[in-house]
Amino acid sequence: MEGKTRDTKFALLALPQATPLALYGLYEVFQSVGRAWSDMTGEANTPVRFSPAIVARSLASIPTAVGIEITPQAKLGPADVVIVPDIAVGASFDPRGSWPEECAWLRECFDQGAIICSVCTGSLVLAEAGLINGQQATCHWASVEQFKKFYPSVNLAPERILSTAGEADRIVTSGGASSWEDLALYLVARFAGGQEAVRIAKIFLFGERAEGQLMYAGARTAHRHADSVIADAQSWIAENYHESNIVGRLARRSNLNERTFNRRFRAATGYTPIDYVQTLRIEEAKQLLETTGLQIDEISEEVGYANPSYFRKLFRRRTGVPPARYRQRFSPIALAGNLPKHNETS
Repeated sequence: MEGKTRDTKFALLALPQATPLALYGLYEVFQSVGRAWSDMTGEANTPVRFSPAIVARSLASIPTAVGIEITPQAKLGPADVVIVPDIAVGASFDPRGSWPEECAWLRECFDQGAIICSVCTGSLVLAEAGLINGQQATCHWASVEQFKKFYPSVNLAPERILSTAGEADRIVTSGGASSWEDLALYLVARFAGGQEAVRIAKIFLFGERAEGQLMYAGARTAHRHADSVIADAQSWIAENYHESNIVGRLARRSNLNERTFNRRFRAATGYTPIDYVQTLRIEEAKQLLETTGLQIDEISEEVGYANPSYFRKLFRRRTGVPPARYRQRFSPIALAGNLPKHNETS
């Protein structure tokens, strides 16, 4: 990767009642930020890296209810972002007086400017640390009565999947156990940008998948090659893919007959010229659907299709869904870092 890479330090807190799913899921997702997309697609990575670590008050292994031991990597220390994943506690559990060392550390991290987050029942730990008194927060639906009984000063919003609170939204709580995925995408968008959040969603297939996985797929990487004529054609396509009759113009620019040009282009890139152009156009259309409010017909024209009906058919053939459905799925992820504040409607 070229240029300077920004690094964000994440501390994933392993408590004695920790469960492994969110802890290790978050670890793998954060480790993939700014790293995995290029390996899959050949596109440049985002110049942001996350450095996650599983932390605990000691380095001793922590047994879990599901039979897997969690091995902390570091003791409690400074971090940019701290996450308390879900803990295995029953509805009758009284959390008061629990985790004194960890709660003191959470308060210290918050005082030093860190963002403090929780997943599922982990919000009980934030409540015990006094970080969400008088603040809006969410939790697993099964913990609602515990909050009412033990932490009534928390403005609980159990209907929400994510809730931000406090100055500069430095408290972020998430709902049920699988809401760690939503929290992960929110934090990726917040620290690495919407484009990287969409990439992470596509890598891990986060979200509803009833329509299959084709919409998550990135473009297949073109082959590396040493054909200078084709390399020049690729550069020209990158600047002119939106123009009409582009494939016919490519052969004329190369001073090759169309059959020879097509053969050399496919041998060099692995694509036919028309497939290569369509791939670039559809990938650009995806970007516009994710990040802009342009109408579908406007996007069709922007990427080189004067006939919006043809564009819609081609887009669906390549992604498995219509453009509007693709936007519905990925635009909120690209904007996840702009999550509505705690005093706005969900």
